[in-house]
Amino acid sequence: MESLTENEYYTNENATFGDRIYAAREAVGLSQSALASRLGVNLKTVKKWEEDITEPRANKLRMVSGLLNISITWLLIGEGIGPQGLESTTPISADLNEILVELRHTKSELLRLTQHLDVVDKKLRRLGNKSSE
Repeated sequence: MESLTENEYYTNENATFGDRIYAAREAVGLSQSALASRLGVNLKTVKKWEEDITEPRANKLRMVSGLLNISITWLLIGEGIGPQGLESTTPISADLNEILVELRHTKSELLRLTQHLDVVDKKLRRLGNKSSE
């Protein structure tokens, strides 16, 4: 199995919206908390964007684009002006691409299920507290 370099991970056919925000943020040397602070959002919000759980609204998308010096089109679909130095010179195999897509999907599903478990757990705790009163 071939190994990926950091640049190969961000090819247009592989990168998700979250990957592109992460890559652009790293390219300008900002931490997640610094980006969140400059955008006026919570750190959790930026983390959710980078983990492909949520996406910013149009006004925040425009701000992200400006702060990271990239085009909105690149953020959304990987075309246009992106951060310097992220172009891949060697495409990855279709098999590896399929595995990366499956891995991202599984990660997103796991995060969604974890959030759902938290909600169910809170409901159960509330019910337990009510019955002990």
